[in-house]
Amino acid sequence: MEQTAAIHRKAAELGKLVVRMTTRAGSGHPSSALSLAHIVTYLLYKQMRYDPTDPWHPSADRLVLSAGHAVPIIYAALADLGATVGRSRATAARLTVHELDQLRARDSVLDGHPNPAEGFPFFDAATGSLGQGLSVAAGLALAARLDGSDRRIYVLIGDGESREGQVWEAADFIVDHKLTNVCAIFSANGQGQAGYVSPQQSTERLVAKLTAFGWQTVAIDGHDPDALAAALGPFGTLDKPLAIVARTIKGWGVTVLQKGNWHGKPLSDKDLPAAEHSLDEIVAAHPARSSLQPAAPPPVVSRSWPDMRQLAWPPFQEAMEAAGLGPALKKGQLATRRAYGAALKALGGLLPHVVVLDGDVSNSTFSEIFAAAYPQRFFECKIAEQNMVSTAAGLAAAGYIPFVNSFAKFLARAADQIEMANISRANIKLVGSHAGISLAADGPSQMGLLDVAFFRGFTTVRADDRTSPLCWVYHPADALAAYQLTRLLAVVPGMAYMRTHRPDVPLLYDAEARFEPGGFNLLASGDDLALVSAGYMLHVARQAVALLARQNIRAALIDAYCLPLDGERLGEVLQRAGGTALVVEDNYGGGLGAAVAEVAARSTNLRAFTLNCQRIPKSTRTAEEVLEYCGVGARQIADQALAVLRRPR
Repeated sequence: MEQTAAIHRKAAELGKLVVRMTTRAGSGHPSSALSLAHIVTYLLYKQMRYDPTDPWHPSADRLVLSAGHAVPIIYAALADLGATVGRSRATAARLTVHELDQLRARDSVLDGHPNPAEGFPFFDAATGSLGQGLSVAAGLALAARLDGSDRRIYVLIGDGESREGQVWEAADFIVDHKLTNVCAIFSANGQGQAGYVSPQQSTERLVAKLTAFGWQTVAIDGHDPDALAAALGPFGTLDKPLAIVARTIKGWGVTVLQKGNWHGKPLSDKDLPAAEHSLDEIVAAHPARSSLQPAAPPPVVSRSWPDMRQLAWPPFQEAMEAAGLGPALKKGQLATRRAYGAALKALGGLLPHVVVLDGDVSNSTFSEIFAAAYPQRFFECKIAEQNMVSTAAGLAAAGYIPFVNSFAKFLARAADQIEMANISRANIKLVGSHAGISLAADGPSQMGLLDVAFFRGFTTVRADDRTSPLCWVYHPADALAAYQLTRLLAVVPGMAYMRTHRPDVPLLYDAEARFEPGGFNLLASGDDLALVSAGYMLHVARQAVALLARQNIRAALIDAYCLPLDGERLGEVLQRAGGTALVVEDNYGGGLGAAVAEVAARSTNLRAFTLNCQRIPKSTRTAEEVLEYCGVGARQIADQALAVLRRPR
């Protein structure tokens, strides 16, 4: 009984901090935060095994707040506990209750939604775009299994956000992979942002759905500490993941917040004293003689990973033969996707913290080569790309290097999840195969055409070190480039995306070729103009160079295999190539062409023109046919180059 009273009392004390900090900020979600008051209190002061002063503890239990807008209740608890905040141990400091008044301020670590990158390392991933937290928890749980750790993962989910399909992708995945170290707690307060949740998200329906998905499920009163204790008691001993559907009250403890729609609305200064008084009454009604203290973390499980700066990368031919691609290599043609699969296997042998995820296309992306060699570090995500990306973010938060694989077209489904992972500064590597239009016969539903423009957007923003982009984009033109660029994916910190292609292509590079972040290679010299391309289209542009040579046009050929590229150096190369660039892509605009155009725009004597897909592609029997259909065949490139040269400067 004393512990029950202590939980009630502490929940109300934290509630006072919630209403105060949101009123001071002039924004926030106090009503949602209050609905979690007892759940958060029980977890952080009673249930979870962690050290608030060491959020980086490798064996500590983890909490993912999928309902990110409710974060003030967690800020309140951790300030009360004197938790450590900061971007690193070197900048660590204790969070005080006084600092809660800086919620949402520019220089505060207390962002409006959870964000570890801004100095709140208790969280493992940025949340707030709803529906992603359970997937992050899955990644953290996989990492615990790989570590051999008893670490447990708790995730708080709103009933409204459970409408998101990703929640159920994650629910499937967690059961598939028998992640019994995950506990999902659904706060069923019955209200969304604009109104009440659908009956499909009622407590009864959520229980039925979760049970049908294979979870151990229980419904409780989310403001009853004894019910929370009974529901959480078996966790860790079950042969299924645990789901708790907790009936809660939006605006618990504050009468005015329970009247009408207060979602995302703080109390006014005038209403604050009455709210604090009502919570004080709850405190007074529950005198507590015992204190609450988190349990200690489980013992640390040691792990030793090699220094990637000393990576002994095997020679290209050796790695291809080790992956069973020797016969294909002898033919002189090899698809970039196949070489990537061989590179993954090589990485797996060198780096035990490389893990691979695929969305039921591993025999097309060739991640199956890694899967065969290292099955314990390969995670089949099935046809659920959003869950796959967020799961990778969880794995990355635990220190692993996840490689996420699908068709470039299908990764587009996870655009929001990719952006949220970037907000977290997640060290994840995304590889989209079947990029561009060269796969031909399958048609546009299978072709990645917007990926370069999407990922290129991240390359225009600097990461926290102010020298690297938020994401590197790599686009290999041949098997050797794909092999070498896969190494860069692993060893260069931060998010990266690489395009690979379906068709076999001849080798352009020899074993001595060099590749680096921000680099490009000049494959042919010329002083009339430069054709700039990457990936499969580099081979097509190479044919166009030969066609132009027959008309005495000397065209340079530049392999722009990386974005962002070194603009200063590119400008110098373009100057020597007549000051004119024609950028060729087999995708839609906004990608490489835009990057080169920006370089030209910064100069007074450079010109840049672009040639990308001129129409929506369709199925054809050959790559040559679809390239011609979309206006980017070799002859069309040559014709466009001639037209460019005829234009007055």
